[in-house]
Amino acid sequence: MDTRRQFGIGGEEKASGFLRNKGYCILDRNYRRKGGEVDIVCEKKGTVVFVEVKRRKTDLFGEPFEAVDERKRRRIARNAKRWLYEKKLLGKCDVRFDIVSIIQRNGREEIAHIEDAFRP
Repeated sequence: MDTRRQFGIGGEEKASGFLRNKGYCILDRNYRRKGGEVDIVCEKKGTVVFVEVKRRKTDLFGEPFEAVDERKRRRIARNAKRWLYEKKLLGKCDVRFDIVSIIQRNGREEIAHIEDAFRP
């Protein structure tokens, strides 16, 4: 596995732990289908949350969450719909789309959780 992918997986691990500590139940990770992936699917208080994780070593090219552009949002939403359909939850629960942004600053990693970051 290349180091870039390992770095991304490490970010997803950190984000999963962070979300668990906030009371979320992780339902699925790395849900992949043709045309895209959802990093984390979790649930809290009856709401299914689809989470995109972005991790960066520097803010030289902006904040990590800024990389979730309109095209990426559409892909996440499309795969979220597929996940809900497969689990027989489509139209039966509240849904939200969040971003967990992880960036290294001053030798430390900062984690930001942006709830309800976008709507498809």
